[in-house]
Amino acid sequence: MAKVRLGRTEIVVEKNGFGALPIQRVNMDTAKHILRKAYENGIEFFDTARFYTDSEEKLGEALSDVRNEVVLASKTGALNAEDFWKDLETTLNNLKTDHLDIYQFHNPPFCPLPGGEDGLYDAMLKAKEEGKVRFIGITNHRLAVAHEAIDSGMYDTLQFPFCYLSAEKETELVEKCRKADMGFIAMKALSGGLITSSEAAAAFMMEYDNVLPIWGIQREKELDEFLEFVAKPPVMTEEISALIEKDRKELQGEFCRGCGYCMPCPAGIEINNCARMSLLLRRSPSEQQLTPEVQAKMKKIEECLHCGKCKTKCPYGLDTPALLEKNYKDYKEVLAGKAI
Repeated sequence: MAKVRLGRTEIVVEKNGFGALPIQRVNMDTAKHILRKAYENGIEFFDTARFYTDSEEKLGEALSDVRNEVVLASKTGALNAEDFWKDLETTLNNLKTDHLDIYQFHNPPFCPLPGGEDGLYDAMLKAKEEGKVRFIGITNHRLAVAHEAIDSGMYDTLQFPFCYLSAEKETELVEKCRKADMGFIAMKALSGGLITSSEAAAAFMMEYDNVLPIWGIQREKELDEFLEFVAKPPVMTEEISALIEKDRKELQGEFCRGCGYCMPCPAGIEINNCARMSLLLRRSPSEQQLTPEVQAKMKKIEECLHCGKCKTKCPYGLDTPALLEKNYKDYKEVLAGKAI
């Protein structure tokens, strides 16, 4: 097993975290089985959020009897103190616990700080004083907010997208957290499904001893892949390195990560998948993307209002309307017989 220390929290866990967003898509019995299997095979860190529908409840049902043997992290999307307290009490009830190991502000458009008019950070501090929260974290997709959180010294952990497709500026965040003795939790470690080799993704993460990757899991076969890495941590080989370089050449740059923060679309376009359809066609079984259902979703692009809202909400600064048009043009050409 490989271990990682989450900065000054002194939390030390297996270097494979469980991202519990996807388990909201499976029924309770399936979720409980997967979560329990993860725990029984060495996974210690479980990350969820109030925003993930019934994900917290499933974690509570599966792990409440071993609460003191796992690390639980959740998130609140509250923008004021009143909603913060409502979220926290709901989360604690759902997880069947009296405290969270890490409570995170969920992708706020600003960095909550002490004395803010929103009252968020002060509410978080009070929750910590009351023993309901052990450590304070923040998740984000915006570099400016992430840097402000690190520089403030007010946060114990940062959760940010990081994988082998990340640019130098994301790697700089990892190193900045190391210097600040701040835990770094890597979300989007498979880049929203664009990275198809879990072994390569995990081998890359092993190169950073202060990074805890959380893998989004909803199927038992997905879990089994990562449990192999618990038993035998992957190492960077020449073959894996070559694969990573190939993927970087193909995928780095202007591409949609599928984070969904541009949603909902006023025209009903499923932007987070449609804006990266060209990549999905080529990096997953293409027949899955050519069904009548997916064709109907892509055709919705024709109804784009050109309002620009998606562009203003993209944390990566992408020209989302242009990406939609580009991907739709390619999709229609593939349907017409263009070789993939």
